[in-house]
Amino acid sequence: MAGRTVVLTGASAGVGRAVARAFGAQGANVALLARGRRGLEAAAAEVEEAGGHALVVPVDMALPSRVEEAADRVEKVLGPIDVWVNAAFTSVFARFPDVAPDEYARVTSVTYLGFVNGTRAALRRMRPRDSGAVVQVGSALGEASVPLQAAYCGAKHAINGFTAAVRMELRHERSAVAVTVVQLPAVNTPQFSWVLSRLPRRPRPVAPVYQPEVAARAVVYAARHPRRAEYRVGASTAGTVLAHRFAPALLDRYLARTGYDAQQTDERARPAAPHNLWEPLDGPDGRDYGAEGSFGEEAAERSPYTVAARHPLLLSAATGAALVTARALRTRAART
Repeated sequence: MAGRTVVLTGASAGVGRAVARAFGAQGANVALLARGRRGLEAAAAEVEEAGGHALVVPVDMALPSRVEEAADRVEKVLGPIDVWVNAAFTSVFARFPDVAPDEYARVTSVTYLGFVNGTRAALRRMRPRDSGAVVQVGSALGEASVPLQAAYCGAKHAINGFTAAVRMELRHERSAVAVTVVQLPAVNTPQFSWVLSRLPRRPRPVAPVYQPEVAARAVVYAARHPRRAEYRVGASTAGTVLAHRFAPALLDRYLARTGYDAQQTDERARPAAPHNLWEPLDGPDGRDYGAEGSFGEEAAERSPYTVAARHPLLLSAATGAALVTARALRTRAART
């Protein structure tokens, strides 16, 4: 990746922040896109310290014209875009009836249409050159949904369908441009501290949880090998998806019973806590949130399944482990 130009959306915190550092360590020129300037400036410093070159580009990914302007600026300053990574999102933790129409639309505009806008900007520049890669940061919730995150799950499902359609079009054109998806498990990021929540208790990731660096390594690997349609991070991600495919009704019953508690800590939620749905919390009067959240004590720093998924000789063993997970979930679901 040394000397290559990488555009990264959602770069100010969480997974995007960790990915920025990882590309910096590869010596890449990294364009950092997000709304919050404090987080972007801190991310830029980390990229430079890691050995890369950073460009800060504040932008709301829900606005297609602004995304195009951002892409123009990147190519003017850093040169042709080689890799575009879509990682920006926002969400609401609440029962579907408790999410206002404008809030649902906002989550969809950022989390789904933000990926559409980013992909469009990337392909407009990559297709004429017949070179480049787009990496979508997806989620296991894009295939196996959970309660209390209807807007986010819907957006992640939409990303999978959209990306598959675009990939087919590129193949029809015999284009050398590649599009891939990295499906993530629960990750220890600041989102649980700044996403709008109407839950009675503080939101948390569903265990098992991984550190952002696990996701970052997978994204960098996918950017290097984008011809593969999809990468999965974490055996739990693969197992849950397989269980959803083989026993969807039973898994839905299981998650309906356990999904509420699994996404909340024992700590009562703060009333009227600040959130980033409409404005970034790392704006002029905010602070930098970094890559990691507050669940580091339980977050794994490596994922054996991700390593296995990169090597065909080990993939069959990893798939077997995932099937065992699927059967276990099916058994637990049947007992509830």
